[in-house]
Amino acid sequence: MRLLLLAALPLINAQQWPTWGGDPGGQKYSPLKQITRANVAKLTPAWTFHTGEISDGKTLLMRTAFETTPLVVDGVMYLTTPFNRVVAVEPETGKQRWSFDPDIDKTKSANLFISRGCSYWTDGKIKRILHGTQAGRMYSIDAATGKPDPAFGANGSIDLREGVADKFPDRGYGVTSPPVIYKNLVITGAWVSDGDPQGPSGDVRAFDIRSGKLAWTFHTVPRPGEFGNDTWAGDSWKDRGGTNVWSVMSLDEKRGLVFLPLTSPSPDYYAAGRKGTNLFGDSVVALNAATGQRVWHFQTIHHNIWDYDLPAQPALVTVKSNGKIIDAVAQVAKTGYTFLFERATGKPIFPIEEAPVPASDVPGEAAWPTQPRPTKPPPFARQSMKPEELTNVTPESRKFCEEILKGAQLKPIFTPIGLQTTVLFPGTNGGTNWGGASFDPETRTLYVNSMDVGMVFRQEPRPEGALVPYRNRGVGTNSSRFWDPNLYPCQQPPWGHLTAIDLDKGEFRWRIPLGEYDELTKKGVAPTGTPNLGGSLVTAGGLVFIAASNDSRFRAFDKDTGKKLWETRLPASGHANPMTFYSAKTGKQYIVIAAGGGNKYNNTYSDSLMVFTLP
Repeated sequence: MRLLLLAALPLINAQQWPTWGGDPGGQKYSPLKQITRANVAKLTPAWTFHTGEISDGKTLLMRTAFETTPLVVDGVMYLTTPFNRVVAVEPETGKQRWSFDPDIDKTKSANLFISRGCSYWTDGKIKRILHGTQAGRMYSIDAATGKPDPAFGANGSIDLREGVADKFPDRGYGVTSPPVIYKNLVITGAWVSDGDPQGPSGDVRAFDIRSGKLAWTFHTVPRPGEFGNDTWAGDSWKDRGGTNVWSVMSLDEKRGLVFLPLTSPSPDYYAAGRKGTNLFGDSVVALNAATGQRVWHFQTIHHNIWDYDLPAQPALVTVKSNGKIIDAVAQVAKTGYTFLFERATGKPIFPIEEAPVPASDVPGEAAWPTQPRPTKPPPFARQSMKPEELTNVTPESRKFCEEILKGAQLKPIFTPIGLQTTVLFPGTNGGTNWGGASFDPETRTLYVNSMDVGMVFRQEPRPEGALVPYRNRGVGTNSSRFWDPNLYPCQQPPWGHLTAIDLDKGEFRWRIPLGEYDELTKKGVAPTGTPNLGGSLVTAGGLVFIAASNDSRFRAFDKDTGKKLWETRLPASGHANPMTFYSAKTGKQYIVIAAGGGNKYNNTYSDSLMVFTLP
């Protein structure tokens, strides 16, 4: 009987969506193929679930960002809400089974009201949902009842601030992304404040799922005697903030490796107080998931002063190299680069050069003289701009953007933000962001969505005695981004793309604009692409599903050609990652997307989890 159950597991998992990325390695791929190229145009809404949680930042301090990707396990869907509730619903109907509310303090400032999802664990008998909150707590919840497990920590939760934020009780620390589950361990990072030099630690930690006890800690800023401490000048490592994992980690269950996408140390723009390359800032790090010991690492940016942190889940993929199929890791970045490594060793599959970059003119700053540059694949996002490429979509947009450019310099990627106003590509949101990439194991193709929105900054001195002598000052409008009041980027379109990358060759298979502005389309402007946030899903039915774009659309493309095969309007933009599952009850495959809008890109809000299926 046990052998029969084990043999059935792959089929069962193929019908479910048991982890945030579909599988622990984050491929965001489904072998389901009831929905195909031939019938996807017939997709219709099956049901909608409303969270009841919308904030535009006027009544409550923060705005909502409905970014959840639900799980479907054992005939139950588990989703998280912007206010950090966990809700269990029937996946065929959306009928609520239970709801757990951690009751976060909605008056405290963070970034946005965000929760991208939760994680599931079972030992075959006990079933638990593991959920981290903006308040910095980790909960273990009974998957059947929605009640906290009294054996986990104190009455079902642990305070993640303990041991990493004790010296900084008033500084932000919380969890917005689902943790990794490895055997009986829950492994988590967190978001931390990154504006001041010192702050809560970005350490990655593992806790026992049954008891909540700390199992191991990986110091993301190495301490004296640890590998990498010598990359921090003097004692600049001490109490250093940032250098955290706020996004999603990946797991190679067979090898027992967990992969971390680490972010920049603090402060994120002026770094005279942390001279050196600053490991493990902006590094892909492979850890022994059982012990937290470093196995290998690669730093994608030395001494980061651009806020180009690694925002996306490392995708565990396969690549054909020198005639052999090998296990690999693909890390997409805000910079527009795709880094590809052998999974066991960290050896680059395509050569990575150390390219010379300019020095900084800001007093005290010591920009690192070189930065890593993959020779393949080519960048999937804009990394520079010429004056003649200024926008021409409308006279008003061009005039506004010309004003921003007066006295500013257009510089290539990795030019330090200096005393003169500088336009840099990509902007601080990328490139790509936390939605990351999806991977088709049949063709070994990586699908990544990106946007081309620059940033306009200069460094200005602070008053004498300030903790940080220089701070970035944004120029222009709307969060210092290089766009006009309509959020039309200031360069000529396309402004957003969906790119298919052949990982065997390190080349693009196809590339298309993703998204449009309705008012520009009506004027005869070809679809321009839009800023986008969220990722894609690829299926064995030959399809790539993606919302993400800032135009309230959900689309399906032919995975081989990029041809659009289906499009529907959502109540608001779907700034989230889609997922899919199959129900034995109805015999149907379903496609799911959270449509919350708002976020950092628009003022149209919704609380809708949308589910689609064939008639």
